[in-house]
Amino acid sequence: MTEAVLKAGGFGFLAAGYRTPVDVAADISMLRELTDAAFGLNIFVPDTEVRPAALASYLAEIAGEAGRHGVSLGEPHYDDDSFAAKVELAIAERVPVISFTFGCPAAALVRRLHEAGSEVWVTVTEPGEAQDAAQAGADAVIAQGVEAGGHRGGFTDGDDRQDYGLLVLLQLLTEQVDLPLVATGGISTGAAVAAVLCAGAAAAQLGTAFLRCPESGTSSLHRAALAEPGRTRITRAFTGRSARGIENRFLLEHSASAPMAYPQIHHVTAPLRAAGRAAGDRDVLNLWAGQGHRLAAELPAAELVAALGRDIATALDAAGRRAGGLTGR
Repeated sequence: MTEAVLKAGGFGFLAAGYRTPVDVAADISMLRELTDAAFGLNIFVPDTEVRPAALASYLAEIAGEAGRHGVSLGEPHYDDDSFAAKVELAIAERVPVISFTFGCPAAALVRRLHEAGSEVWVTVTEPGEAQDAAQAGADAVIAQGVEAGGHRGGFTDGDDRQDYGLLVLLQLLTEQVDLPLVATGGISTGAAVAAVLCAGAAAAQLGTAFLRCPESGTSSLHRAALAEPGRTRITRAFTGRSARGIENRFLLEHSASAPMAYPQIHHVTAPLRAAGRAAGDRDVLNLWAGQGHRLAAELPAAELVAALGRDIATALDAAGRRAGGLTGR
């Protein structure tokens, strides 16, 4: 996927989350054998606050789900996703861009990455996080609207968090931080990319839009759900951290009681999700998707990038004509 996007003229990222440092190193090596284009690497920032208090009742609640699929729930352990080792790998490999999700690296770490020649991008979901990223020395912020699929990328996950739609967030950040903004959340078409560029973003980041591409590795169950009508909702039921996915039975039945306990619940439900995929039961899968998932096209990634480019130009031209009509020019 990353190779296809890079060769088509987009800026592709490798994912470090849930992968071992050895696997990430192999991915970097393989990508560099395939292309000499600059690329990015996304790293999860660990949550150092462990919240085990509500785990026991949730484990008891979902035990029957595992029993029905003939598996045992996973061990609810905490880990930091090998954060330090992955950062050291990124520095040693001099990866051009490092993006961080779930938090902001310390200023000293940002300086080390800069010394290695890397830019640092930080995912934010509200203005205060963007200000913290700017103070730490980030080169850009990824502004994630609440429309986005998958995990909320903000620094905290409390129920008192303020969620912003993407266009509102971009307007607030444009006023409050002097950094390039990368817009993400609910963007699936060239017209949507054009819209966020007009709203002040320097670039758009698309996720759900690529999930039906053959290179994505999306399971057939997930791919089918993306193409069908379906509401999305934010839930902690699958991982213990807020994430947007397509509604299914597990999400609807267990979201209300799922505690804030990441990555413990991720490890707990992993065997159940794997069994669901093997059995063809998408009612126990985390069907991550943004609100606009029905707009995702079933195209090879390179064709999708090319189509987006054409549609961006068309949308900007049309918007210019409409604006001219409104102003009488």
